[in-house]
Amino acid sequence: MALLDITVIPLDGRATGFSPFVAELQDMLAGSGFSYRLHDMGTTVEGPVSELFVLAQRLHEHAFGTGARRVYTIMKIDDRRDRDVHLGEKTASVQANSTSA
Repeated sequence: MALLDITVIPLDGRATGFSPFVAELQDMLAGSGFSYRLHDMGTTVEGPVSELFVLAQRLHEHAFGTGARRVYTIMKIDDRRDRDVHLGEKTASVQANSTSA
């Protein structure tokens, strides 16, 4: 398993808010079968890395389907081959080792 952190930004002259667009992407993720978590600066998705690349392309292309003429997508992938990684494990590990948690 791998983790994909993705942010898709349609650059189509929208007003300031992206909530309706992000909600569309969340609906796509809800139907995808992947585990995911929305956060303030994007979404993290868990799955096999080859499938995450395909999903990232679907999310990116969706922005063009809504009328965007330019799309800026930011992706980070953590692909461990020594063990599976799952949503929330990194945060839990930091909190377990923090004296301020």
